[in-house]
Amino acid sequence: MGSMPAPQHLRLIRPITSVHVSTKAMPYNHPHPSLEVTGGALHTFLPALKTLSRPYSPFPVIGWNCHVETIFAAFFRSLPDVKLKRECIRTKDDGSVALDWISGDHQLLPPDSPVLILMPGLTGGSEDSYVRHMLLRARSKGWRVVVFNSRGCGDSPVTTPQFYSASFLGDMQEVVAHVGSKYPKAHLYAVGWSLGANILIRYLGHESHSCPLSGAVSLCNPFNLVIADQDFRKGFNIVYDKALASALCRIFKKHALLFEDVGGEFNIPLAANAKSVRQFDDGLTRVSFGFKSVDDYYSNSSSSDSVKHIRIPLLCIQAQNDPIAPSRGIPREDIKANPNCLLILTPKGGHLGWVAGPEAPFGSPWTDPVVMDFLEHLERASSNAFPCFSDLKDVQQISEGLNSLEV
Repeated sequence: MGSMPAPQHLRLIRPITSVHVSTKAMPYNHPHPSLEVTGGALHTFLPALKTLSRPYSPFPVIGWNCHVETIFAAFFRSLPDVKLKRECIRTKDDGSVALDWISGDHQLLPPDSPVLILMPGLTGGSEDSYVRHMLLRARSKGWRVVVFNSRGCGDSPVTTPQFYSASFLGDMQEVVAHVGSKYPKAHLYAVGWSLGANILIRYLGHESHSCPLSGAVSLCNPFNLVIADQDFRKGFNIVYDKALASALCRIFKKHALLFEDVGGEFNIPLAANAKSVRQFDDGLTRVSFGFKSVDDYYSNSSSSDSVKHIRIPLLCIQAQNDPIAPSRGIPREDIKANPNCLLILTPKGGHLGWVAGPEAPFGSPWTDPVVMDFLEHLERASSNAFPCFSDLKDVQQISEGLNSLEV
């Protein structure tokens, strides 16, 4: 989405790219000091996020330790029951991905209802609890929601000797184009978690000015895969590494016959029996996508370098104590410099956890209401041509007369 004229109801404010507030009573549009909120779009989007005025209060005991919280959320968070209808798409390279829609919504919702594409994390799909909670919350607000199950994930079919990766954007491009063609009157949005968030941000940066999405949200994004890989092989994180490697091996073994006689640099025995994500990526992923080494794959597939090129509204939510997506990998300066980006950093949350808020410990993550407030704000503003700045020169030109903008 390119630059658009600003709405008439905007008012002048002084330019700010970061905020730290006192513990005194404050208006709803100031974040509570337990949260770090920063970004070039701080005052554009912050007034819409009313829940940020309240303190982030992790659920007792569970939310005090990042590993306890991560494991609790993965195994004990409730799994909402929802009836889905699957649509399989054949990609240009004869691969396949699966889109899961809420059954009946094609007839029940008007054609201009906003569409939300959900992108789960590594090996994740529409059966994951965090995906289901977000799906139902968005649907309760009248949004049309679809889960993008990558190749082999969520029992998505695999029809070629290639899965998906942090670097490959082809499937994302085809899914967005397909969804847009089905609902040409609707605005499209996307939410991604973990590796899904990394892919989403890389897609936003790649599409840049021509991005067909009207807004996006990234949650627990590893951002810098080199840093994430380093931490993944330390201490208790080895437990997560082995668990994800095991999940990757199970997916691979379901489709192992497709990889018979592939030749080249592929190390099929290493991938099939991988004890770590790194081993799986070294034996299969990096070869499939043309990287000379696994380190080359990680360094060239990180989304941290894409933030500066994003030209649509983006909300990033990270946990300071995320064991899988280290906070030191967050590209803070690029987020602060980009007038379309906002970052919320919670003090606790683990990975895909955020066991806090009114529905804790078994209900939806603390992030879900924040995400929907952001998306609904964008959708309301879209009819008034919500401003997205194509580059920093746009901001400088506007600043000469307005300094900055606040909705």
